[in-house]
Amino acid sequence: MGMRDCKELREAWKVQWEDKGLSGADLATLAKLGSVLPALDWLDLAERSGSAGLGGVARLAKGLVAGALPAVTCLFIGGMHVGYAGASALAAALDRGALPRLQRLCLPNAGIGDAALVALAPALRRRPALEALSLPDNPLGDEGLAALLAPPPPAAGTPRPAGGLKKLEELDLSFTQVSDTGCATLVAALDSGTLPALEELGVFAHASPEARAAVSEAMVRSKRRKQP
Repeated sequence: MGMRDCKELREAWKVQWEDKGLSGADLATLAKLGSVLPALDWLDLAERSGSAGLGGVARLAKGLVAGALPAVTCLFIGGMHVGYAGASALAAALDRGALPRLQRLCLPNAGIGDAALVALAPALRRRPALEALSLPDNPLGDEGLAALLAPPPPAAGTPRPAGGLKKLEELDLSFTQVSDTGCATLVAALDSGTLPALEELGVFAHASPEARAAVSEAMVRSKRRKQP
């Protein structure tokens, strides 16, 4: 990432970088700039060359401090490996106050399995403004979905965290490993009012037609409850 790229970041409200050969070091530098980019609203990083390495996204997330990327509402990271390390680092960054206005998080084909989503889910649930979560083409399954939608109750005497995906309108888990069990979790979440704003939902390729139909019916019931 050269001086021209840094200047572009400082002056832009929207950045879409695709296949620029970003390295792990570039992503670490971007993290350092995160606290001095007050106007940047949309950050789209797509890198399919593998130049960022397995730990590049983790380096980006680890470098984000409280108040970093203060205006960003949409973060898209495509073609780069996130995995457990990146998801854990991103969760930690969110919990220490980075990306305070985040509304849309898109991490397609990022190597996010169940353990990674379990690590990331609590931080996402603590983001009451989150409107869209897109995780297609990842190897996550029923365990990760349960952590996102139906976490275990807090220990006795511990207050339930605020948030809880109440504003989530879009959830894309298409081409993941979610099965009939995960569909049942989603049906329960929809029927209980856990996802009151949900309008769009990705298709679960590994679920049976019956399970997918049950989810569709639950979506219809949820939308009916919102009608005046």
